[in-house]
Formats: sequence, structure tokens, C-alpha cells
Amino acid sequence: MEGQIDGKIKEERSQKLIELSSKNEMEYNQKYIEKEIEVLFEEKKGENYVGHTKNYILVHTKSSENLENKIVKGICKKAESDHLIIDTKQCNKIVTNV
Repeated sequence: MEGQIDGKIKEERSQKLIELSSKNEMEYNQKYIEKEIEVLFEEKKGENYVGHTKNYILVHTKSSENLENKIVKGICKKAESDHLIIDTKQCNKIVTNV
């Protein structure tokens, strides 16, 4: 069809946008390293508790304590492109149960 962009070009552009998005997300997440953040942990997946910050950033942590449905403060120790990892031992303040 006339005026259509070739499928190969679409795929290349899409891949570039995905890479740029991952890079931007990683840079944004790195701003939280060594900062105290508050997280609502919603569930346990494997060995990790998984939750979100007030800004909807995905967070993982390991804990011997049950953190499900609890808002916890912790120190961000590592940033991945799609989530943060916090240390709740260093700042294990349970703010509230939900």
C-alpha cells in the first residue's frame, strides 16, 4: 500500500524506542539508590516480596518477616531497569498494615 512504512523499518524503530525507554527507566531508578523509600508490599513471589512506591515504581526485597499488605520504609540498594531493590534490615520501619 502506498504511503506505508516498510515492516523492517517499523521493527527497527520499535526496537530503538524500547532500548531508549529501558535506558531512561534505569537512569530514573538510579536516582533512588541510597535513599529511603516507602513501599506497599503486595505479595511474595519466590523469595522476594514485591510492591510499589507512591510513584508506582516496582520494588523487590527479601525479608524473614511477612511484609504482605504492609507499608515499609527501606533503603534502596540497587536499581534495575524495571525495579528497585531495597534493604529493609537497615531501615525496617513498618509504617502501617493495610
